[in-house]
Amino acid sequence: MRVTSALRPAWPRRPGLRRIVTHDFPLKAAAILIAIVFAVANAQNAAPRELVVVFDGRVAVERPDVPVGFVLRGQLGDVGVTLRGPEGTVDRMALSDLHATLDLTGVDAGRPEPQDAKVVVTVSNEAVKVVDKTPATVSVRLERITSRTLAVQTKFANEPPAGSQAALTSVSPKEVRVVGPESAVAQIAAVFATVRFGDVTTDLTQSAPAIPVDANGIAVDGLQVEPGVVVVSVPLLPTATTRTVPVLWSIHGTVANGYWVSQVTTDPVVVTLSGDQAVLARIERVDTAAIDVTGLSAGKTFNVPLVLPDGAKLLRQTDVSVAVSVVPIAGTRPFLEAVQIQNLASGLLAEPDPGSVTVTVAGPAPALTAMIADMVTASVDASLLGPGTYSVPVTVRLPSGATVQSVQPARVTLTIRSK
Repeated sequence: MRVTSALRPAWPRRPGLRRIVTHDFPLKAAAILIAIVFAVANAQNAAPRELVVVFDGRVAVERPDVPVGFVLRGQLGDVGVTLRGPEGTVDRMALSDLHATLDLTGVDAGRPEPQDAKVVVTVSNEAVKVVDKTPATVSVRLERITSRTLAVQTKFANEPPAGSQAALTSVSPKEVRVVGPESAVAQIAAVFATVRFGDVTTDLTQSAPAIPVDANGIAVDGLQVEPGVVVVSVPLLPTATTRTVPVLWSIHGTVANGYWVSQVTTDPVVVTLSGDQAVLARIERVDTAAIDVTGLSAGKTFNVPLVLPDGAKLLRQTDVSVAVSVVPIAGTRPFLEAVQIQNLASGLLAEPDPGSVTVTVAGPAPALTAMIADMVTASVDASLLGPGTYSVPVTVRLPSGATVQSVQPARVTLTIRSK
């Protein structure tokens, strides 16, 4: 036996680091791989965190379906939306994933005033929910659709070429049907087709849109015109064969007793005649046919023809209306009225001095003629007055339409004593 062998210690040898790693390496590697697989699987199966986010943008409110025969009126605008959903989904929503509209349940179609309709926002991904929207409601109203049939009038965008004048204009079709919300249709004062003359003095035939306008001549939006385009024909005549003269009215008869004619106007005030130059040179005016105002007690408008001189005719066929204003003649009428005592306390007697006053009433003559003494009352107020002598004002009551011109005397002496 070697001496070196006898001197070695008896305790076991320590394993090296390499041996620890390499010992049963396949089993250790398999265990680590299995642990990694389980960790990945757990991470994938774990529920993602839920987030509440404010959507970055505004969602336009789309028009909902409305009942047949109605239209939705009001500015729908857009809404801001707050969403809740899984992380990675809710924070990646696009504008195309969101849709906003209105819930018209409860909106009464018969009410003219605006009503609040609830905003409804839907999301294309069922995992994402809407938790808030601003605004939550929109003010709208359901308005009935109606229609009107109106005549088309012609407007000229410019003057006819030099040396010519527009003759009688024709439109085809003469009338159009305008369809739309009641409030918009009610604003229509006229329907115009506007045409423009060229530089050549030839008859004009032109297609033009029929535009409904209000009383200020401004186009009314939101209407459908059937047909939307009309054909306007305008013959052109040399100005040497035309002349513009005033229209003079002609009335006869006597209005009702107590009334007078305050004003007479014609529409139009002038007309343009065509004809031989020698004939036109002698014409200074055109008279209307005679208008009978016998017994008239209120204003009235008459549609009358014109009396045209021989050899002359209207350049444009014109309906002439004559408005006759008739008003009552103002007058006065005196009434002698006994003074009545109002609100006298019980247990008291009262006597006015004088006992009667003269009331002069002003108003329309017919009303004054029909007035009787019982329609006029003169009284004094004795409320809160005890025994004694007082100077009190006289109060007069009259029918509607009449006024007090004077009361003589305006105050009376009231003597109150106990019974």
